[in-house]
Amino acid sequence: MPYILSMNTSNFDLNLLRVFDMLLREQNVSRAAQRLALTQPTVSNALARLRDMLGDPLLVRVGRRMCPTPRALALEGPIRAALQQIEQTLSTGDAFDPQRSHRQLRFALTDFVEQLCMPSLLASLQTQAPNLRIDVAHLSASFPAEALDRGELDMVLGRFDHVPARFSRQLWRSETLRVAVCQDHPRLSDGLDLQRFLQLRHVWVHGGQTRGMVDQWLAEQNLVRQIVYTTPNYLQAAHLVAATELCVVLPTLLAQQFARLLPLKLYELPFALPPFDLELVRLTHRQHDPALTWLEAQVLAIQPG
Repeated sequence: MPYILSMNTSNFDLNLLRVFDMLLREQNVSRAAQRLALTQPTVSNALARLRDMLGDPLLVRVGRRMCPTPRALALEGPIRAALQQIEQTLSTGDAFDPQRSHRQLRFALTDFVEQLCMPSLLASLQTQAPNLRIDVAHLSASFPAEALDRGELDMVLGRFDHVPARFSRQLWRSETLRVAVCQDHPRLSDGLDLQRFLQLRHVWVHGGQTRGMVDQWLAEQNLVRQIVYTTPNYLQAAHLVAATELCVVLPTLLAQQFARLLPLKLYELPFALPPFDLELVRLTHRQHDPALTWLEAQVLAIQPG
């Protein structure tokens, strides 16, 4: 933290760093105060003190947002890393009491994984850790390494092609794919083969990807399907298919859940694709955080069905 080290730090209030970190996350004084359980005047006063000590406005108002200055952006990563290191150092060796903990833990998930994992996890936390707060962010196609590094996320759960070596990976479950159509689809009375699959009109749940497993396999065979609608949302895709003559390829367990709730019929894919893995990932150097270790164990114990 070169800017801070050039100052006289003997009387520096380290609580100001927590305020700085939250202001950079929220870019809004009111929201930062709420997250810190402080009053808005207290946070405003802390920001004024930081501006005076560092000789920089740090955050400037642009419309309804407060945007960080270049100096604030330069400080953001080192300060957040330092706060994480302090937290981990103090918590190392301490027992984690889930019944008393008020920690806020942040996941990134797709809506597919959220549907499979979170109902069981929240039911468990209701009795084991009633005051623990879980915040979920949408998981995009690219692995959120920077968000994990900055402490904006504690864990991610999903399918990843590449994970940097500084992260630990735990297999949660392997999954396959099924084709879902409306229950009385007029073109599938005799079943589903590859030719009929290619003749159907498809919904594609893209999850931010440019090409999924199905289209990659088809391209390798010099084949293509007709995609007429794309969405990032599995639940929306299932409802669309139940009400039309479209079809969608879904993870098997999710497809089975939807088929119990909606007028859907499921088919095996008319070609062979290998299973794909869903993994729980977090920073290796946070392995000694007892709260994350405890929560990781709760997630890995979930067997969705």
